[in-house]
Amino acid sequence: MSRATHDMDGNAAPDAYARYEAIASSLPTSACQGLGAAAYKNHRGFWYPAHQMSPTLAARDTFVARPTDILVATLPKSGTTWLKALVFAVAYRRTHTPALEDGAGQRRHPLLGSSPHDLVPFLHYVYEKHRSAAAPLLEAMPAPRVLAVHAPLSALPASVAGSGCRVVYMCRDPKDALVSLWHYLRKANRPGATAASLEELLAAFCDGVSPFGPAWEHVAEYWRESLARPEQVMFLRYEHVKEDTVGSVKRLAEFLGCPFTAEEAAGGVPEAVAALCGIERMRSVEANRTGEYGVHWKFSNSAFFRNGEVGDWKQHMTAEMAQRIDGIMDGSPIVVVFCNLLKNPQKHLVK
Repeated sequence: MSRATHDMDGNAAPDAYARYEAIASSLPTSACQGLGAAAYKNHRGFWYPAHQMSPTLAARDTFVARPTDILVATLPKSGTTWLKALVFAVAYRRTHTPALEDGAGQRRHPLLGSSPHDLVPFLHYVYEKHRSAAAPLLEAMPAPRVLAVHAPLSALPASVAGSGCRVVYMCRDPKDALVSLWHYLRKANRPGATAASLEELLAAFCDGVSPFGPAWEHVAEYWRESLARPEQVMFLRYEHVKEDTVGSVKRLAEFLGCPFTAEEAAGGVPEAVAALCGIERMRSVEANRTGEYGVHWKFSNSAFFRNGEVGDWKQHMTAEMAQRIDGIMDGSPIVVVFCNLLKNPQKHLVK
């Protein structure tokens, strides 16, 4: 790719993205081998996959949020693909009817032909792929823009809070998320790389070294913001959405400012959204079975779909491993919030 594209305002100039690469290269690097093939960089207390550090910094400084924007925020392997699909289906249902099959005169729904990651791109992915040309490209996108982030709330562009745009955050039991990450890394690692063991991943996680971790700090930032700005930040728990997907879809529509009409409710539209975005349905889509994703290196979209079950960690972790993760919840006030959230999802759910 050319090193001379545009500056962050879209004007012809030497590649302004290069300065973020220079900043990223100077940051501390994790020597932990449990994180897979990629190195990890530490920025202001959080660990980022090295290839995502530069685009995250560029987005933080140059992305201009709009009031109509919707940001999907998660830690990796916390239901990101599913949440992207749900938000897209709800936000665009007036344009794309969430029917499962083609109807007479009706166009096929985008989720039946494309990966949720193509329909709801990661903000860091856009910057990583387009470098200094990302900002003008994003500016040209029509409203509502639905974008995704893994970054902690403290690393989001300042314009996000100021714009009044909506942020939908979902967390997941860290034991299930860690097992999902372990399976994912074995599929997504560079060819020839040694797969990380679950024990290595767990040890790193408990030291706070995990993708965009420490995980408890990441969750706590969004949790506190959902309390401070409930009209702009919605906090969901994977396990609760799994238990009541249709109810969660309805609450999501309310939060996004596009509640289901009485006619839509009577016509089963919320149920159609839930069914359209179900893991088995998405797994059957050709783009999700054979398509590829990635800039730094490419891997099959099928890596994003495993089983999505709650409590799957019990099939892979010993009791001692689970206790070690649970044990790190003790002590810090921030960790206590996270612990209470996991133990009492109904009490702490923001609706």
